Amino acid sequence: MNFFRGVMGGQAAGPQPSGAETIQKLCDRVASSTLLEDRRDAVRALKSLSKKYRMEVGTQAMDHLINILQTDRADSEILGYALDTLYNIICNDEEEEQDENAQKQADDLGAQFTDKFIEDPEHITLLLTLLEEFDFHVRWPGVKLLTALLKNQGIQLQGIILVSPMGVSRLMDLLADSREVIRNDGLLLLQQLTKGNAAIQKIVAFENAFERLLDIITEEGSSDGGIVVEDCLLLLLNLLKNNSSNQNFFKEGSYIQRMKPWFEVGDDNSGWSAQKVTNLHLMLQLVRVMVSPVNSPGATASCQKSMYQCGLLQQLCTILMATGVPADILTETINTVSEVIRGSQVNQDYFASVNAPSNPPRPAIVVLLMSMVNERQPFVLRCAVLYCFQCFLYKNQKGQGEIVATLLPSTIDANSISAGQLLCGGLFSVDSLSNWCAAVALAHALQDNLTQKEQLLRVQLATSLGKPPVSLLQQCTNILSQGSKVQTRVGLLMLLCTWISNCPIAVTHFLHNQENVPFLTAQISENLGEDERLVQGLCALLLGICIYYNDNSLENYTKEKLKQLIEKRIGKENFVEKLGFITKHELYSRAGQKPQPVFPSPEQMLFDHEFTKLVKELEGMITKAVHKSSEEEKKEEEVKKTLEQHDNIVTQYKELIREQDAQIQELKEEVASMNSQTEQMQTTITQQVSQIQQHKDQYNILKLKLGKDNQSQSNSQGDGSQVNGLQTEELSQLREEVEELRNQRASLQTQLGDKETLINSLKSAAAQTAEGSAGGSDNTELLQELEALKSQVQSQSTEISQLKTERQELLKRAEAGLSNAVPSSDSSLDAGKVAELEGRLAAQTSETERLEEQAKSLSESRAELEQQLASATSTVAILQTEKTKLQTEVQESKKEQDDLLMLLADQDQKIHGLKQKLKSLGETVEDEDDLDTRDQTDDDTEEDDED
Repeated sequence: MNFFRGVMGGQAAGPQPSGAETIQKLCDRVASSTLLEDRRDAVRALKSLSKKYRMEVGTQAMDHLINILQTDRADSEILGYALDTLYNIICNDEEEEQDENAQKQADDLGAQFTDKFIEDPEHITLLLTLLEEFDFHVRWPGVKLLTALLKNQGIQLQGIILVSPMGVSRLMDLLADSREVIRNDGLLLLQQLTKGNAAIQKIVAFENAFERLLDIITEEGSSDGGIVVEDCLLLLLNLLKNNSSNQNFFKEGSYIQRMKPWFEVGDDNSGWSAQKVTNLHLMLQLVRVMVSPVNSPGATASCQKSMYQCGLLQQLCTILMATGVPADILTETINTVSEVIRGSQVNQDYFASVNAPSNPPRPAIVVLLMSMVNERQPFVLRCAVLYCFQCFLYKNQKGQGEIVATLLPSTIDANSISAGQLLCGGLFSVDSLSNWCAAVALAHALQDNLTQKEQLLRVQLATSLGKPPVSLLQQCTNILSQGSKVQTRVGLLMLLCTWISNCPIAVTHFLHNQENVPFLTAQISENLGEDERLVQGLCALLLGICIYYNDNSLENYTKEKLKQLIEKRIGKENFVEKLGFITKHELYSRAGQKPQPVFPSPEQMLFDHEFTKLVKELEGMITKAVHKSSEEEKKEEEVKKTLEQHDNIVTQYKELIREQDAQIQELKEEVASMNSQTEQMQTTITQQVSQIQQHKDQYNILKLKLGKDNQSQSNSQGDGSQVNGLQTEELSQLREEVEELRNQRASLQTQLGDKETLINSLKSAAAQTAEGSAGGSDNTELLQELEALKSQVQSQSTEISQLKTERQELLKRAEAGLSNAVPSSDSSLDAGKVAELEGRLAAQTSETERLEEQAKSLSESRAELEQQLASATSTVAILQTEKTKLQTEVQESKKEQDDLLMLLADQDQKIHGLKQKLKSLGETVEDEDDLDTRDQTDDDTEEDDED
């Protein structure tokens, strides 16, 4: 233990060992000690020396420390010491006292130890496994160590973690740790992990990172939170920036709606803390990432729509018009609103309706333009307002028309300040930056809008008292010829080029001024300094536009004469060389990178993003137009006309093909639906045919029962009680059958109504198809077959109705037989009639079966199946009606029989009573038995006499 006392600072006799020797002894003790306590004390000593002797500890002890992590997993204390020691030798702490050289050496040392540690990927896997330990003394040093490794060698570590099983998931579990220190350091770790690696960003996002991070931001107080909110926002930016998959996941998960509460500010916005400004700045950047112009147009439009629907755009506009907001937050808010409304008509319309809280209220656009043309405002704020105005007019012809309309004589209101007045004021201001911004803003009001280019030609300006007004176009050329600052002239030339491009009427107005062409040729032909080369290139571009879009309406300035003028005064090669000065300028490529105007200083504010597109489009066309002869131009015009005609023909054919494709697709869908309906109807018909057969069988049974009843009643009235008993049983059976038939009838009527509706819809669809498609002939044949089958079923219905009439007559005669009014001869006639009717019924039944077989043979046709369904349904209805009437008549006849039996019983009782009275009076009364005996005796006597 004396050894450890010496290491830990105790007094020892003899010379003190050097640091390297001490570290070597400690490493030997770590490697050779069998007791855990000895190894733990040695590792603790190495930890205390690791900062002072970083090189020695890292060189000698790293392998031993890694071995401790592998073998002593059960002891959390020694693991914590080992992880802390590794962190001290790998981490590059930035100390203020160190100079640049010392800091560079420390960084190099950390990178060397990091490379040594990650030589074996199993070390990283071991470290990820240790992060699963819940013990604070193990988990927290492990998080810090992995963060330091990522800072030093991020790309290599990302590759190892990406292929490690559940590697990213283990790191995501840190966000759920209840200990804020580990959770906050876990945020820093994930920041380093997700830098520049789209694959890891996707995995982290799908591990529910958005939900967890937004919950943490809400718990920490949103924009009023501390450094933890900043870390969460930085991690969100890493996950979303330039990652379309995560952006779509963020939008589809409805996380945009959860951003709205971040931007709720009160009336008193003074005294914002630096942390709140930082948080809100990052939140605005997060919104801009979702609607950045570099994203795909579809994804950007979808996010813009969501931001408007959830009220986020409205909240941003509230910050925009609020008072007391810090200047940098206001600038970033303007840039954010710009990209939220860029290219979205709904958002642009809403922005146009926003008013500033002033008296009287003014549109937000007017208030922003007032800041843009005010030279006392900060440069970055003026750039942001210009960007906002450009985004408001981007693909917004309605907004362009509203801005230009404020310049027209009929709409100018002298009592209020309009956007057009502010732009004209800035265009002719003494401040060159205001000139440039106003010229670019006005150019965006004309971008790709021929109507507004022509309308702007009507604008007249009053230059001074006593002088007639001049047009805006003429005033711009007048200022251009006065030799103002380079920035002002560049802005005016960009405005003129945008104005007259693709507008022959504007070209004619420009050339109508006799001074313009000589001024341009003079500017191009002179040998001026380096600063003027850009102006010369823009003058060449303007003159080239006058040639390319010239309609030859002015005799002195036709295309051919302007080209001759260039060849004589300037030279074609010199003209093309001057034209090329524009694209060779260093600021041209910078402006063409992104739409937002970002410049380090006002002097470098020369090119607009949309103007660079126009130059790229026109440079080659103007060069060709200058070198072409008149004959080539005529040929080219003829070719253009031919191509236009050909394009028109092709367009017509394309439209026709599209219409036919649409019709074919509709017909295919109809055929598919009809086929499915046909299959359903086929099944229904099969079911109803079986039901019809059942009804026929039931009808035959009823008919036989009715015949038996009539025979039993005609034979003898003495058997009335027996007949009545039989009828009672049959009556109960008939009632059950009638109830069953009623239920079947209700279901069949429902099916019949559905089928009739379906048939009517199919008939109308077939008629429409017959009128508008080539496949109408098939439907016509189907309809003809439908009508033929319909006529057959009508004839069958007529025969069934005749059979019904005959059955009714038979029932009437049966009723007459019940009252004993029909003689025996009539009964024989009825029997013959019944036989005849049964024969006809059998014939009719065979005929019906033949028709059913014919319907089955035509089952492949949709119309035949429909008619079979209709005929089967009608037959069922007729049979049901007949059955109901028969049952009713049977019931009535039975009722009459019951009444008759009751009368006979009463008469028998009366007769019996009278006989008894006669007997009591002494009269001789013969009973029915005596009469029968006497009759029999008389008969025997007559027989003997005959013998």
